[in-house]
Amino acid sequence: MILYHSLGLVAGIVLIIILTARYRIHAFFALLLASMLTGLIFGLPVTDILSTIKTGFGQIIGSLGLLIILGTTLGLMLEHTGSTSVLAAYVLRKTGTGRSPLALNIIGYVVGMPIFCDSGFIVLSGLNKAMAVRSGISMLTMASSLATGLYAVHCMMPPHPGIMAATGIIQADVGKVMLYGLLIALPASACGYAWSLYAGRKLPAPIVEAPDITIPSGRLPSVTMAILPIAVPILLIALRSFLALEKKTSSLAIQTLNILGIPEVAITIGIILTLLSLRNGQASNARKILVEGAEKAAGILVIIGGGGAFGAILAKAELGRHIAENPAITGMGILLPFLITAIIKTAQGSSTVAIITAASLIHPLLPALGLHTPEGNILSVLAMGAGSMMVSHTNDAYFWVISRFSGLEIKDMLRVYTTATLIMGITAMAGVYLLSLLIG
Repeated sequence: MILYHSLGLVAGIVLIIILTARYRIHAFFALLLASMLTGLIFGLPVTDILSTIKTGFGQIIGSLGLLIILGTTLGLMLEHTGSTSVLAAYVLRKTGTGRSPLALNIIGYVVGMPIFCDSGFIVLSGLNKAMAVRSGISMLTMASSLATGLYAVHCMMPPHPGIMAATGIIQADVGKVMLYGLLIALPASACGYAWSLYAGRKLPAPIVEAPDITIPSGRLPSVTMAILPIAVPILLIALRSFLALEKKTSSLAIQTLNILGIPEVAITIGIILTLLSLRNGQASNARKILVEGAEKAAGILVIIGGGGAFGAILAKAELGRHIAENPAITGMGILLPFLITAIIKTAQGSSTVAIITAASLIHPLLPALGLHTPEGNILSVLAMGAGSMMVSHTNDAYFWVISRFSGLEIKDMLRVYTTATLIMGITAMAGVYLLSLLIG
């Protein structure tokens, strides 16, 4: 029996990697086919496989769908209202042109909180080129500094889809994952910047001429209105989580904070704050952004649903109970979630697919790994977030976004940016380990 379960598990993972990395099949169909193949190898009846897939798909969409849609919409609204440009200009004023790589890394970290890393890099690529020309610093250093700042929070912080899905699958506390993820992403981002600065100087790349990216100042929100939609939701969610407000109903204020701190409510407040920053005549743009947000989220949701279906098949076969009999695996603790995610990420390229797949595998193993407590759930999710950073290379769409929008050679990208993601993943995992000593 254990042989069939091991074979089914390996076959499912290999099929996902081959279909997504080699044949560029959409991740949803890869996960769906892997679920069916794994179920057949497990010896489950076809009717059971189909019903389990539908149940797993529906459960994960039900728990995360609204949050993903709202989070995606918030990111798009910040992008289209010019809030990201305002934040970028503000950080640049504070750091100065001479510290342009550091400024871009900080900008990436801040802007990357609500915006996907690939979208964030595209939006900020004009600023990146302009700062490279103004400072005289290599485009390779500048692009990698910006990219690593965006990448750190993308992998470690909800509501980004990968770690948000893992949080839902593992049933970890969203607020604590968000706050701890932000803290761990900070040194990871800093290490990415430090390596970009060091390695980029040894491999100077040509500077691309900066385009004209001037935006009429009258259309841009103030710095306060640009940062509030990011800061307020994070603060509300963190307050609800760390103060355990749901257990304290003694006053109206506490009850109100409890409601406002629900992630879906908090992010909706962020969207409302973004709408308030719109100038006259931009109402039609807001309607277009809302449509775009729903459409973009749909593509993410089907991938997350596919991951939920795959996880349901593994749970149906009680895979965790069989694997838990191996003491070599159970003794690895939080290292196992990290390694599984890192292997899948490096093999097939997508951080989102890697962490969703890994979460489906890890969830039934939590008791055997000693991670079935609330703290253990949080540490498992963060360890998978760290693993999803390793290693971004030529099979990662984000790698090509950086290369194409910066005009960089692949060999230079591999030496600087790819190596930076390796260092970032190890740094993030070290942060998770230190956190485990404090809360584990």
